[in-house]
Amino acid sequence: MTEGHALHTYEEAAQVLRQSSDWWLRRNISGLPHVKIGRRVLFTDDDLAVILKICRVRSAPVSTPEAPPAPAPVVPLPGLVPSRARRRKTS
Repeated sequence: MTEGHALHTYEEAAQVLRQSSDWWLRRNISGLPHVKIGRRVLFTDDDLAVILKICRVRSAPVSTPEAPPAPAPVVPLPGLVPSRARRRKTS
């Protein structure tokens, strides 16, 4: 690596990302950019910048609430009469 490209351990990367522990990095390593040398996992400054982008949450634009739609008007049907109640057959 050229000068100026620091390699950070899990603990150092967690400090850069202002995490209290490296647990989150270890748990999600398969989806995060990193450098692996043998068994050692290291993070470059560019890797940490990408991780910050991945975790960025943007707020949704605020919109004014829309009024609920007006209920459909009840249209009387001429000539429609309710049927009489039926009696139950008893056995």
